[in-house]
Amino acid sequence: MFERILIANRGEIACRIIATCRRLGVASVAVYSDADAGALHVRLADEARRLGPPPARESYLDIERVIGAARASGAQAIHPGYGFLAENPLLAERAAAAGLVFIGPPVAAMRAMSSKATARELMLRAGVPVLPGYQGERQDGAFLAAQAEQIGYPVLIKPVAGGGGKGMRMVADAAELATTLAACQREARGAFGDARVLLEKFLPAPRHVEVQVFGDAAGTVVHLHERDCSAQRRHQKVLEEAPAPHLSAAQRAALTSAACEAARAVGYRGAGTVEFLLDAAGRHHFIEMNTRIQVEHAVTEMISGVDLVEWQLRIAAGEPLPLRQTQIHIAGHAIEARLYAEQPEAGFLPASGRLRRFELPPASHALRLETGVRAGDIVGIDYDPMLAKLIVHAGTRAAAVAALQSALGEVRIVGVGNNLGLLRRLAASPELRDGRIDTGFIERELPRLSAAPAGQPPAPATAVPDAVLAAAALWTLAREREVGYAASSPWAASSPYAASSPWGRADGWRLNATGSRTLWFERVGAMAARASAASADAPGTPRLPVVVEYHPSETWLAIGERRGVASLLSAGTDEFAVRFADTTVRVSLIEDEAELRIGLGLDQYRMHRHDPLQVVAGERGADSSLAAPMPGRIIATLAGVGQTVAKGTPLLIMEAMKMEHTLCAPANGVVRAYRAAVGAQVQEGTLLIDFEPQP
Repeated sequence: MFERILIANRGEIACRIIATCRRLGVASVAVYSDADAGALHVRLADEARRLGPPPARESYLDIERVIGAARASGAQAIHPGYGFLAENPLLAERAAAAGLVFIGPPVAAMRAMSSKATARELMLRAGVPVLPGYQGERQDGAFLAAQAEQIGYPVLIKPVAGGGGKGMRMVADAAELATTLAACQREARGAFGDARVLLEKFLPAPRHVEVQVFGDAAGTVVHLHERDCSAQRRHQKVLEEAPAPHLSAAQRAALTSAACEAARAVGYRGAGTVEFLLDAAGRHHFIEMNTRIQVEHAVTEMISGVDLVEWQLRIAAGEPLPLRQTQIHIAGHAIEARLYAEQPEAGFLPASGRLRRFELPPASHALRLETGVRAGDIVGIDYDPMLAKLIVHAGTRAAAVAALQSALGEVRIVGVGNNLGLLRRLAASPELRDGRIDTGFIERELPRLSAAPAGQPPAPATAVPDAVLAAAALWTLAREREVGYAASSPWAASSPYAASSPWGRADGWRLNATGSRTLWFERVGAMAARASAASADAPGTPRLPVVVEYHPSETWLAIGERRGVASLLSAGTDEFAVRFADTTVRVSLIEDEAELRIGLGLDQYRMHRHDPLQVVAGERGADSSLAAPMPGRIIATLAGVGQTVAKGTPLLIMEAMKMEHTLCAPANGVVRAYRAAVGAQVQEGTLLIDFEPQP
C-alpha cells in the first residue's frame, strides 16, 4: 500500500478519497486553486498544495502543475477522482514518467475507452449492440450534416472526450444542426480541451443503466451489479439507484456479461463503468465506458458492502481483486440524490453565492452524506455546481424511497439557489415510486416537479399559493413591528415616551379609522425562467399584491378573491403555522438578505418584497431578458452592433459552471451596443446589451 497519495481533484470526491486514505493509514495531499483555498477538502487533507488561479485550465487541468505538486509533496501515487483529468491518458503517462503510480486503468485502456468514438468501434467489433451513429475523424459541418441525415433525426451530438453529459445536445431537425453543433464543440473544447464530436441516434425515452466493473493486473474482471441513472437533466444525473428496478434475471445477466466483456477487450484494470441505454423493448445499447470512479459509486458500495476507493488503491498497488464474482452479492436497495446549486425553474441555470446556512440530516448506517462544502463557503462559478450527495440504504426499494423523502425533508440551504424542491417532488412522485423514470422524465415533467403545490395541477414558474403570500406579508409586518419607527428616528430613539407613543409604532394604528395598505411581492427565479427561454413571449415578472387591513385586535389580509383574519405563529425553528381566512398550513420561513425563502409542502418559494418607495435605479436589472440571469463569463457575441434582428435571434452566449446560456432578442429590433466584452466576468442582473425594439 502507498504511504502518501496526491488527490488531483476537489469537492466531495476529494473528501471521499481523503476519508478512505485516513482509514487505511495513508497520508493524503490535496491540491487547490485560489478559489478553493479555504475549501473543505483542503482543510481535511494531511497536506495541501496550491495549483494556480481559479480557471480550471490554469489549475486542476494543468498536468504539469499537478505532477509538480505530487513530486514536491513526496507522494507515490496520484488519484484523479472524476472529472478534470480523471480520463486523460496524458496525466497517466506523465505520472509514469515522473515515477508516480496513476490510480486508474492502463493508458491503452484509457485511450480506447475515454474516446467515445474509439469505444464505439471496439464494441462494434466485439458484437456489443450500439446505436446507429458516426464516430469518425472527419469533423466539418457539411459532412456531419450529411451523416445526421443518414442516421435520421433526432440525433444526439456528443463530445468524443470527457463525460458527465457536458456538451451533449439533441438536435430535432436539420435546421438546428449548425448552431447546436457549434455550441457542443465550444463546451467540449472548454471542458475537455477537445472539440471533436460524434453523432448517435437519439432514443426519445430510454432508461440509462450502467454496470460497475473492476479488473486487476492478473486479468480478472468482476462486476458489482448495475445502477439505474435515468433521472437526469441536461444529460447529467440527478438521482441514481442500485440495483436497477424492473430488470429480469436474463436482462441483468446480459448487461453484466457485456460489461465484463468490454473491460476484458481492453485489458482493463481498476474501477470503470460501462453504460447502456435500454429502449422501450428493454434491449440494451452500449453508449460509453467511463474509465474512472463515478459520482454515483456510493449506491454500489451501499448494496455490496465494498469500499470501491479502497479497491482502487489496492489494485493500483499491485494487489489482486479482494473478492471473486461469486462473493459479490446484492443486499437491499440504495438511492442517491445530488444536491446542486442551480435553478430548476430557470432551465437549471447554475447558482452562486455564500452558503449562509447548509444543514444536512445526521449520517447513520442507513444514510450516507458526501459533500465538499459547509456553511459559510462561497459557491463560485468556476466548477461543477454540486453541493452534496445524500445516499440512503434500506432492505427494500419502497423503504429506500421513503428514507430518501425523509432525508430530503431535513435539508436546509440558505444563500444559494438549489434543486432541493425538485428533489423532494421527484422523491415523492408516483413515477419514482413505481420505478418508471426515463432520461427525459425530469425535463418533460419540470412544471410538475418544480412549481405546482401538492394536490394541484401543474402551474407556471411564477405561480405562488395564497399561503406563501400570506406568510410573506405576515413576516414583513412582524419585522416592521420589531423595527418600528423608533429604530429609524433619532428623536424617537432618545424620547422617554417612544415605547408608548403611537408615532413610534408600526402596527397600522389609525385614529378612529381602519388602516389599509398593499404590499407587493415577486417570486425570485421567475425572471431567470423568462430570461432562459429561447423566445421572448413570456410575460414580465408579476408583482403580486397582498392587501393588509389593520383592525383593532387583529390583522386581515386580502389575496385575490380570498379575504380574512391572518396570523403567523411560531411552531419551532424556522417553522410556522400560517392562518389565513379559514385555513391553517405549516410553512418553513427563512429570511435570506433581500429574500424570504418559504417552504410549503415539497416546494420552496423565494419571495422578494417590491417597495415602491425605494430608489430602484439599476435594482433587479435582470428583469430584462437582456440582463445576465446568473454570474458568468461572456464567451461569444452573435450579432453585430447596429444589426437589425428578428425576435428570438440569439445575441450573446455566456457560460457559468461549464454550462452555456444564450440570450435572445426580446423583440424585432436593433443591437445598439454590447456592455460586456467577450471574456468578461459579469454578475447576475448586469445589463449586457443595449437593444432598441422596432415595430
